Amino acid sequence: MMQPFKQPDLTDSLVELVRRAATVLPSDMETALEKAKEEEEPGSAAQSALEAILTNVELAKKNSTPICQDTGTPIFEIHYPFGVSTRVLAEQIRKAVAIATERAYLRPNAVDSLTGRNTGDNTGEEFPTMHFHEWDKDYIHVDLLLKGGGCENVSTQYKLPNARLGAGRDLEGVRRVALDAVYQAQGKGCAPGVLGIAIGGDRGSSYVKSKQLLLRKLDEPNPDPKLAELEARIHEEANELGIGPMGFGGKTTVLGVKIGALHRLPASYFVSVAYMCWANRRASMDVHFDGEQMEVSYA
Repeated sequence: MMQPFKQPDLTDSLVELVRRAATVLPSDMETALEKAKEEEEPGSAAQSALEAILTNVELAKKNSTPICQDTGTPIFEIHYPFGVSTRVLAEQIRKAVAIATERAYLRPNAVDSLTGRNTGDNTGEEFPTMHFHEWDKDYIHVDLLLKGGGCENVSTQYKLPNARLGAGRDLEGVRRVALDAVYQAQGKGCAPGVLGIAIGGDRGSSYVKSKQLLLRKLDEPNPDPKLAELEARIHEEANELGIGPMGFGGKTTVLGVKIGALHRLPASYFVSVAYMCWANRRASMDVHFDGEQMEVSYA
């Protein structure tokens, strides 16, 4: 039987995780943006927008400053072994977020919905967001996604069938609503974006799953062949809409599509589309233990 886990203080390590997520764009995203820049017409508004984005990415990394002024909602996905106190770990996460805000890695974003007051340190009721998952491995794994407000505003959910789009309760229906979501967003979600698409579940679980899918790297294949084919098709067809970077027109509207499916009630068929802007800020860390020694690695 696995022994109870000795609780470490991860506050400093979590501050570093936040810094990395806020200031260093993942390499797969940067590579995709570079490729997109080369594919746009020379001298076009689309290419100029991507050049500005890439310059911003480099400056943020060099100066350890936020990639975007809206540092978004911090969403933590924590996998932990038996014996970890999630209450203690949650307190360490909140403390780390407050420290990161004080150091200007994050902008103060937590606003009381009733009074309009900003707490000033990115902590509040269910802020930051945390999802805990106990697993049978002997180390802690933490994923962090910083979800900006602009792209969150154009994220959406559909209930199938949808008569307006002629979308039935099948993968063709999913394709239709996904492309509609991209079309409705236009440039408002800071394109080029990444789509996390959850099929099924209830309204709440579907939204949660759609955001979790954004943690997948762009080059990570979908293990389900049907969903992999659908991802590729939506990606291709979304880029044929001509919306382009920041809505200026062009060949690159979407950099990636990630799809997952949940079981659902027979009466309901939800499709949630989490739109993530080009500043797809995600980072992860693993915490391994060897006796009293702790080793932290980041990705």
